[in-house]
This record gives sequence, C-alpha cells and structure tokens, in this order.
Amino acid sequence: MKKFRIAALPFAVYAGIFIVAPIVLIFMYSFQGAGGDFTLENFTRFFNFSDPTYLKVLWRSIYLAAISTVICLLLGYPMAYILSRLPNRVRGILSFLFVLPMWMNFLLRTYAWMTLLERTGIINTFLTNLGLPTWDIMYTQGAVILGNVYNFLPFMILPIYNVLVKIDKSVLEASADLGGDSGVTFRKVILPLSIPGVISGISMTFMPAVTTFVISKLLGGGQNALIGDLIENQFKVTGDWGFGSAMSVVLMILILGAMQIMQRYEDENDGSGGVLL
Repeated sequence: MKKFRIAALPFAVYAGIFIVAPIVLIFMYSFQGAGGDFTLENFTRFFNFSDPTYLKVLWRSIYLAAISTVICLLLGYPMAYILSRLPNRVRGILSFLFVLPMWMNFLLRTYAWMTLLERTGIINTFLTNLGLPTWDIMYTQGAVILGNVYNFLPFMILPIYNVLVKIDKSVLEASADLGGDSGVTFRKVILPLSIPGVISGISMTFMPAVTTFVISKLLGGGQNALIGDLIENQFKVTGDWGFGSAMSVVLMILILGAMQIMQRYEDENDGSGGVLL
C-alpha cells in the first residue's frame, strides 16, 4: 500500500498544480468584484433576465452543440458499425485514417475549412465551373455546425466502434439460431449492447462542441459568438476576470450536470438486460 502511494505521488502533485489549483482560482475569481471584495454581481450579471444577452449566447451554444452532436451520432454510428464488421486488416487501416486528422493542429484544420467554404473557395469555384449557384455558408450557424461535425466526429466514432468490436460473436450467433434476422439482431442485441459507447460518444462530442471558441470565431464570425468566445473575451480583451470566471463556473456546472445525467442513463442501460428476442 505504501509503494502504491509513493507511485501515485507524482500524479497527485500534477493534478494538484494543473487541475485542482486552476479550478479553485476560477471559483475564487468568480466571487470577486473589481475591488477584490466578495460579491455575487458576476453571476447576477450573467443571469439578468431583463437583458438576457448572455443567456441567449449560452442557449445558442447549447443549441448548436446539440445539433452537431446529433449529426455526429447519425453519421458516426453507421461508420462505427461498418468499421466493426470489416476484416481486421482493413479495420486497422480505416481506424488509423479516422484518427489521422486528429494529429493535425486543431486551428489548422479549422483554417482549412475557411479555404473550402469562403466565397472564392474551392467548393464555390467548383460549383461555378459546373454552372451551379455558389454556396454562401461562411459566417453562419451552418458553418459552425459543419466545423463542429468535422472536428468532433472521430470522438463519436471511436467510442462506439470500441464497444461494437468487443461484442461477443456468440451472442450474435445465438440471435440467429433463435430466428432473429439481421434487423432484429441489430435492434434487440447490437443496439442495446452499444449504448455505453453511444453515451461516451455523446459526452465526448457535446462537451467540446459547447465550449469551443476557435470554430465559432473563424467560421461563424462575430454574429455567431458562443459562450467560449465570451469567456475568452473577458480574459483577453476586457480584462474582467471575475465575470469570465463566473461564466466558466456556470459552464462547468452545466457540463458536470449533463455528464451526471448521461452516466446515470448509462448505468441504467448498460446492455446487460437489453438482449431480448
């Protein structure tokens, strides 16, 4: 036991310095006014229902993140399912190709989409050459959603794929022996067993989508600012660390609440009792 504590000491020091301390500082700043005194003004300013400017930005962030997550799920689940059914060699190559874009810098990937989507970009140039109308999507909510889907789709595919590929083949064979066709097997066996991967994918996609600020700044323009943009502006532009910290605390609480709900749903639907023919 003593050796275990000694081995865990470096991680405890790291967590204390780089995880616990910043969170404590954010909480402290969120309750400080301009003069350093204790106040709730930062939170009352955010939850100002007579002028719900900041609440509208929060709702826009949740709304766009939810749409992006749903699209990632609709695209990612079939991809993960097809990937899990392929031979091992092909599966390994395609898995590598899904992960490969994540090795590129996040900012560069977003800039690449600006090159594709701008009015004189590659897509509109191609459409013009075909005699088709151009696609004016830059600096819209659609561009933000497209950027979210592109950047966070692997976070949906990989958790679902990891669960699907570990499903015991004997369970699928038992379903076939009991008269279940491919549709019944998928609906009553594969889908329930893949719920933990779906929950993990939703968590790993929604959380960064709701907090992003690079995508909304580059692809959405100033008229589609998200909560992440507001927090960044408070720290980098206006210098109001108290208000920026208060918004960060609100966002952390919302994310922790969403994670708790998803974890409870995952515990109740772990797939152990979902295989019914």
